[in-house]
Amino acid sequence: MMEVVVHKFHMSDVEDPDLWAAESLCNWEKSEAGQFVMKNAEEVPVWHRTVNVECYGYEYIIRAKLSPKNYTFWKLKYG
Repeated sequence: MMEVVVHKFHMSDVEDPDLWAAESLCNWEKSEAGQFVMKNAEEVPVWHRTVNVECYGYEYIIRAKLSPKNYTFWKLKYG
């Protein structure tokens, strides 16, 4: 298995960043790339929030575990 970053985005400094990020997370999950990852990941993908001091905001990263075959397909088509 390969654990890869399948999506990331930045969020400005807001009072409740997870609430504001929910729409972007849902939109990614509904996208073609998101549907492929959700269907083919070995485990449910997880997201992480980190503080981005360069832009005074947050960075959200979605990680998924994919087989080498699915990773290659995902990388060629969506990466």
